[in-house]
Amino acid sequence: MKKNELKNLKRKSIDDLQKELFNERERLRVLLFDLASGKVKNSAAVMTKRRDIARIFTIIKEKEANKS
Repeated sequence: MKKNELKNLKRKSIDDLQKELFNERERLRVLLFDLASGKVKNSAAVMTKRRDIARIFTIIKEKEANKS
């Protein structure tokens, strides 16, 4: 995830981030199925996608903590 994308995520609301998190998890699921079936050879993409999900989840938690 590039710095610009990260800055854009930090500007989004919690609801938008939840939607983004759902979309990223869906992309990870599809990527894992494609990797298992042999359609994708890049196994590092799975790790990258998991890190992106973790970043989004962290931003959500930070916003929730600041909200309280």
